[in-house]
Amino acid sequence: MTHPAEHPQYHSPPEVVIPLKVTHPGRSMKPPGQLSYKPHLLSRHLPVFTYSDQGALLRTSLLSRMTATIMVMWRGDPESLVALSTCSGGFRGLLQINDVVYEIKPMIFSTKFEHLVYKMDSEETQFPNMKSGFMQEEEIVHQFEFQEIGNSTLKQSHYDGWWIHSFFVEIALVVDNTLYNHFKRNVSKLQEDVFLIVNIVDSIYQVMGMKVLLFGMEIWTKRNQVEVDAVRRSLRDFCHWKANTIDARMAHDTVHLFINKTLRGLSGLGYVAGMCRSHFSCAVVTFANKTLAIIGIAVAHHIGHNLGMFHDTVLCVCSAGYYRCIMRHDNPPIAQFSNCSYSYFWGYSVQQAKCLQYTVYTKDMFSRKRCGNGVVEEGEECDCGSFQHCSKDACCLTNCSLSFGSTCAFGLCCKDCKFLPSGEMCRKEVNECDLPEWCNGSSHMCPDDVYVEDGIPCNDNAYCYEKRCNDRNAQCRQIFGQKAKNANDSCYKQVNTQGDRFGNCGVEGPTYLKCSMLDSLCGRIQCDNVAEIPLLTEHSTVHGTRFTMPPAGCGPEHVCIGRKCVHLSRLDSNCSPKFCNMRGICNNKHHCHCNYKWDPPNCLKQGNGGSVDSGPPPKRKRIKKIYLALPCLILLLILLCCLLLLCMRKKPKEKKEEVQPQPEKLKQKTQTQHGK
Repeated sequence: MTHPAEHPQYHSPPEVVIPLKVTHPGRSMKPPGQLSYKPHLLSRHLPVFTYSDQGALLRTSLLSRMTATIMVMWRGDPESLVALSTCSGGFRGLLQINDVVYEIKPMIFSTKFEHLVYKMDSEETQFPNMKSGFMQEEEIVHQFEFQEIGNSTLKQSHYDGWWIHSFFVEIALVVDNTLYNHFKRNVSKLQEDVFLIVNIVDSIYQVMGMKVLLFGMEIWTKRNQVEVDAVRRSLRDFCHWKANTIDARMAHDTVHLFINKTLRGLSGLGYVAGMCRSHFSCAVVTFANKTLAIIGIAVAHHIGHNLGMFHDTVLCVCSAGYYRCIMRHDNPPIAQFSNCSYSYFWGYSVQQAKCLQYTVYTKDMFSRKRCGNGVVEEGEECDCGSFQHCSKDACCLTNCSLSFGSTCAFGLCCKDCKFLPSGEMCRKEVNECDLPEWCNGSSHMCPDDVYVEDGIPCNDNAYCYEKRCNDRNAQCRQIFGQKAKNANDSCYKQVNTQGDRFGNCGVEGPTYLKCSMLDSLCGRIQCDNVAEIPLLTEHSTVHGTRFTMPPAGCGPEHVCIGRKCVHLSRLDSNCSPKFCNMRGICNNKHHCHCNYKWDPPNCLKQGNGGSVDSGPPPKRKRIKKIYLALPCLILLLILLCCLLLLCMRKKPKEKKEEVQPQPEKLKQKTQTQHGK
């Protein structure tokens, strides 16, 4: 009797071994291998979605048993890798010693702790009829431009120690109905194998300073939600379904569909450079006739595509000049990445896939649950951490409860241990592509950060994209200093159509790609008035960091996506100013952010502005009619004063004219008296 997940398609007989326990000779001595557990492989309450007999979606939270999962890195041989699980009463997983990959699993019904070890030689791993595929016709490819071949990382076979960054890939997995039935509807066994695969993938990516975290599962227990027969259509349909359903239910950076059908000779299919993009961060991987070790490598391979990695070419090498690296399209026998893969990863994921640079890892992953660890967990109102920190916290007590009279202890909407009033701004917009958020008066948390929807115009011939206004002038200034500016269109057409290191639309293997005239504005950024060369960060090259940031404008209602000039309609948008009655702007969640004096959701009724995502803005103060008429009253008063002054000046003149004849009369009277 075999395990439901076992695939007996091995090309060589196994070796029977009995693992030995390595003991510590003393407290201060360690075994030659560095043993480490993986308590942070899965989210704390892993959401698992299934379907009822009536097709209703069901959700359960899985408290995983995978704390026994371990990873071993042998000292003195950093290229060795072991990813094992002990959940099945023995060791199951992948072992890589130098360039040889093994799969180990416990022997069923053995009373001596015996295990079977299969050598995954070239005949086992080549799969001449099982290749990897990727899709790029959706125009989202962001290739990395290598340095000139004469001085290129493509010819560097030694790159140990140059990768110092840390990144996180939050993956969600969907199991189709064929694979669910293959496991004889045993959800526990299915989850056990899925966890082991994630463990293998995480171990493979650790050499790149990356952690792969499982954030959710969905099992199509009733029927498939999309058809999985035609390969490319299956990927498109799955990604579309994922964007409309999974995105709202599970936090993730990428989602992979596991099936048990052959894909016309492919091990799977995924989008290149799709990571952090809702409709493209996905892949399809088949389990058919493959061992768990090979499935794990295949999943790592297709995550690599999502991260921007293309298939290796003849110039790509991994350890000690080895050419059969993990991103080979037809032969992935070794769990190591080539120099090309590092370059592709740096060119796209590090510089553009920003979702990899943060995670909810510190709070939503497995850890020992206790008061005082600084993490607010179930049953706690707050957690100020150590006694030293708690002594300085007026809002939180050492027993993880709020102090007397306090309503909160942390958060952007908490001040002096009290909720900030409704309408108080908690996050100000940082630029014209950002939107503000306000407190609701009953929570310590500021609403999620929302920003202007991708594709909204900003600055001069630029468009908002992921909270940034990708203006070419600003990009030139950022790269070459404040005096630099964007070159004219004729410069782009003349240079980027050459297809060399100075002007191109990306690379394919060792070859620079020429831009078409239509796409010339979407190739390498061209700047004038370059007065200084920037100080680049580690791993950066002068040529590899300067492509027009998407979606810069390239014509009326056209933007640059994946080095192509495409219509604005290609951007992911389910909202428009018309939907907001021309009284607001769409945010990145495709909801209206209404102007002042209008209320969400559609900006039809008068109100205070904002959106359903931003929290309530401050209420509009009603201005009395007397204040509206005050300027008119002031003007009328000024006119009356002026009229009064004119009247006062006119009266003395009239009096003067009336008394003017008196001196003549007086003179005549005096003369008459003298005559007498």
